Amino acid sequence: MTKSSQDLSLRLQKFIADCGVTSRRKAEIYITEGRVSVNGQIVTELGTKVNPSTDSVEVDGVALEPAAVDKVYVVLNKPRAYMTTLSDPEGRPTVMELIFGVRQRIFPVGRLDYLSEGLLILTNDGDLANMIMHPKYEVEKVYEVKVFGHVNEALLAKIRRGVMTEDGLMKPKSVRVIEQLPNKTWLEFRLNEGKNREIRKICDAVELTVDKLRRVAIEGLHIQSLAVGHYVFTTRKELLKALGLNEHGEKVALRKFVSAKKTLNVAKVQKIVGKTARPADDKKFQSFRKENYYETVRSMKELKVRQVEEDATKRSEAEAAEKAARFGKTMKRTAPRKAHGS
Repeated sequence: MTKSSQDLSLRLQKFIADCGVTSRRKAEIYITEGRVSVNGQIVTELGTKVNPSTDSVEVDGVALEPAAVDKVYVVLNKPRAYMTTLSDPEGRPTVMELIFGVRQRIFPVGRLDYLSEGLLILTNDGDLANMIMHPKYEVEKVYEVKVFGHVNEALLAKIRRGVMTEDGLMKPKSVRVIEQLPNKTWLEFRLNEGKNREIRKICDAVELTVDKLRRVAIEGLHIQSLAVGHYVFTTRKELLKALGLNEHGEKVALRKFVSAKKTLNVAKVQKIVGKTARPADDKKFQSFRKENYYETVRSMKELKVRQVEEDATKRSEAEAAEKAARFGKTMKRTAPRKAHGS
């Protein structure tokens, strides 16, 4: 290989991402799974380099042509109950079903799980996707999370110190209380790394049960004016500007999302709701966790239906008894009297 051709070489995962197949991190998985071939040979080594001008690369038997790919950038406000995948083996709806008029193969940048909602970027620009998701770029993601019960200062302190999980230490950049409901609390989490299901794992570790989770911003990019289920097209330039990054992923400007929601004084809130709201780490709330959620809701619906049926039966029996009593009184009044002397 000549020096000029060496200068043109790219890591295989970057080349795949540049072709718009998937993100660079997902491309690494494709390589290790043996789904990628270079010049007709299966390649599983992540350090492999290719020359886009001379090497033939295929993913799942489909040849890649980087020059033929037009870059597409979509900002979506993901609804609840949609999978953040290209397809789902269980037949559940995916975010791809919400996007129309896109001929290119685009993919979600990062994940929001089935029951989560909010800001999601979809693109075929693997380089940009890597900037958003890789921890080294320290792109801040902002989430609003509703948990059951009342969150006190001790629980907040545990979260702020960081918690040990099966994936190691997880610690948000910040966490604060932004709204208190009668028996639920809204928290705002800010993360830099955005590990898989990080917020849910943090909450599980301190015995909090998540009721709702939505991503509201990535750096300066937000969805405040975008309705749930709606999306807009944008450009790489506009996304980089909102993220405060240059073309190389270097931070060149501060683009922080500023929430209009004020931080609540937890001590003052506790005086108001502490006597009526259960503590957020009460184990009784665990029946509403993700793995138990649908079963719990179904049981509650079934209980409600039974209660309605029992109430209807009681009303029907009461009405029947009342009618029988009225009929008995009527019969007594209208019964013929016996003749005198008979």
